[in-house]
Amino acid sequence: MNIFRLTGDLSHLAAIIILLLKIWKTRSCAGISGKSQVLFALVFTTRYLDLLTSFISLYNTTMKIIYIGCAYATVYLIYLKFKATYDGNHDTFRVEFLVVPVGGLAFLVNHDFSPLEILWTFSIYLESVAILPQLFMISKTGEAETITTHYLFFLGLYRALYLINWIWRFYFEGFFDMIAIVAGVVQTILYCDFFYLYVTKVLKGKKLSLPA
Repeated sequence: MNIFRLTGDLSHLAAIIILLLKIWKTRSCAGISGKSQVLFALVFTTRYLDLLTSFISLYNTTMKIIYIGCAYATVYLIYLKFKATYDGNHDTFRVEFLVVPVGGLAFLVNHDFSPLEILWTFSIYLESVAILPQLFMISKTGEAETITTHYLFFLGLYRALYLINWIWRFYFEGFFDMIAIVAGVVQTILYCDFFYLYVTKVLKGKKLSLPA
């Protein structure tokens, strides 16, 4: 494992922990898109079905279990534990416009036409756009809490580091996965505007706000 994948995994884990702590400490999920979190839970569920069929390493298995567990814990906190604080009026992105096309694409463009491979491909495609309901929610409310922006930053950083990881693996291992790379590029592009605002506003102590 190279340093870019490791730091990418740690950034991903940091994002998840930041979000969970934010919800638990404030006893509120205000400003958090439940729809994005459901999509991420779906991503991890469909991607890590190989937990039932193969073992790669203790690290790999542990991280997969953590991701799945935390994803469903987040969904539980939003829709059950603290549902009174969930802002459903602003979390209105039509997720079927993401899930249906992504599902169709996974059937058409994949490495192998088998159930596990199609579901893995589906998870890669879906992860690239799963953050859209959250970004859409921020654009509707016009602003985001600082802790939420930290969550988004580490989530975007994870994908950017994974892109570097794919480049590293291509040059040093001869490994090339077009599906993962294209999806990673798409996801990183979606974060570009946010990265700019994060650096120019949040890191300077200002609140991230957008025109509603």
